[in-house]
Amino acid sequence: MDHFWSEEQYHLLKGGLCMDVFLWAIAVAAFVIVEITTVQLVSVWFAAGALITLICTYFFDLSVLQQLGIFIVASSILLAASLPYLRSRRNIEHIATNSELDIGKNASVIEDIDPAKGSGRVTLNGVDWSAVPLASDEIIPAGSIVKVEEVQGSKLIVSLKNN
Repeated sequence: MDHFWSEEQYHLLKGGLCMDVFLWAIAVAAFVIVEITTVQLVSVWFAAGALITLICTYFFDLSVLQQLGIFIVASSILLAASLPYLRSRRNIEHIATNSELDIGKNASVIEDIDPAKGSGRVTLNGVDWSAVPLASDEIIPAGSIVKVEEVQGSKLIVSLKNN
């Protein structure tokens, strides 16, 4: 015999238990590498599931189907257990849209705003907008300065600015 392993170790290494453990070790390493490169918590559960399967395979004589079952169950349990924590840690920050940023700004009336006629145009930041008054019976003459109260689609809801 020209190797330094015992006959039993050599047999296991050649195609038995050690090969399965070795394959799960490769799987753990692969999932860890994917996790490191993506940094999105995509495969951390698979890496942990593969590690648990590796440990179980080392200590117990498991078939390939049993190993896959352990991997799937362990990964699923770890994912399900960590989701509530991840949801609570998620930083949900409301980012204002352009239309929300326009609320409170002043606009110039370029066409009389008359709800009865369905007319009215204003200029806000160099952009021409359709406008309606906040008070449904109010008529705002051209040349007035109005305050943007709300944005509804492509229409501004405005009120006459008090000097």
